[in-house]
Amino acid sequence: MRAAMNPLYENMKTSVFERMSLLAAKHGAVNLGQGFPDFGWPDDILHAAARALRDGSNQYAPSRGQPALREAVAAHYHRHFGQELTADHVCVTSGATEALGAAILATIEPGDEVIIFTPAYDSYAPMIRRAGGAPVEVALRPPGWRIEREALDAAVGPRTRAILFNNPHNPAGRLFEANELEVVASVTREHNLVLISDEVWEHVLLDGRRFAPIATLPDMAERTIKIGSAGKIFSLTGWKVGWIVAAPQLATVVARAHQFLTFSTAPNLQSAVAFGLNEGESWIPPMRDRFQRARDRMTVGLRAIAYEVLDATSTYFLCVDLKASGVPVDDEEFAIAAVERAGVAVVPLSAFAEQDPSRHLVRLCFGKKDETIDAGVAAMAKAKELFE
Repeated sequence: MRAAMNPLYENMKTSVFERMSLLAAKHGAVNLGQGFPDFGWPDDILHAAARALRDGSNQYAPSRGQPALREAVAAHYHRHFGQELTADHVCVTSGATEALGAAILATIEPGDEVIIFTPAYDSYAPMIRRAGGAPVEVALRPPGWRIEREALDAAVGPRTRAILFNNPHNPAGRLFEANELEVVASVTREHNLVLISDEVWEHVLLDGRRFAPIATLPDMAERTIKIGSAGKIFSLTGWKVGWIVAAPQLATVVARAHQFLTFSTAPNLQSAVAFGLNEGESWIPPMRDRFQRARDRMTVGLRAIAYEVLDATSTYFLCVDLKASGVPVDDEEFAIAAVERAGVAVVPLSAFAEQDPSRHLVRLCFGKKDETIDAGVAAMAKAKELFE
């Protein structure tokens, strides 16, 4: 008889991103599923990482992060959003997913409930359960994906401890409006909750839009744990450098959870990210322009072959409505057929919710070179033909 394992993980499926990427590799398909760009990173930041690897320390960095990076993060948010921050507000983590894990573990006790907006990044619910809590889903409905006060109020109960909020939103590709931010903030204040705000897409904005951290709203700085990501800012997702930003008393508790997850992050990458935040911001507008052109190219291509494409105003993802496109199968069946028989990997949106998921939408990553987009669109045409 084998030893018993934790049923949370024993019964857990492999992440949909990993599953679709493995299928893409197996079938030689164009990978529009997992969210990583194949263009756009600043060469100067790569050179800074190489210099730091060669000339700097390669031993453990301080668990909370190199002082230079923590100071650079604080200065970055002061320049962009006017926030008065210091290094004491920052803890560096091994990617935003680890930052989310540390924030959840530092906040949630067994029996607590955490409100999440679905469709939601698929690490949220498992990490809440790992902390002993229970996720409570508030469904956002396409095509508007709006946050409604009535639905959020209905989700709050006597055991609610926190709200986990994602803005800009993945997978919807939506930047929430000021009145929606105030809905989330007001519920957080009225019920004395902690807000874990996943803001990793804060600089990947399209069509001239502007982002506002929810911590800048009245009385929110002391109750918000922000999640940030160098991988998203600099299109270097494989580096896995992230951070939390919070009031020092909150940040200290999150740092204590972080120290027993990864302890510290590669020092040369931290040095390079600090350089990028301090010296490399001139590349952000061209990056946004490049993503916008890529979105437009993919959107035009898909609409030309009669796919119904939902508007995307941030992140590097867009959603396709299969039902409105005349595809008579659900998202999972389409995704498997597309990767195995048409040569393109997409992500079914039903993987982003457990209660009442949308089963007629798939997500595509448009952060790709022109030739990758064109090959993906051609394969999507072939996938559509499979069901005609």
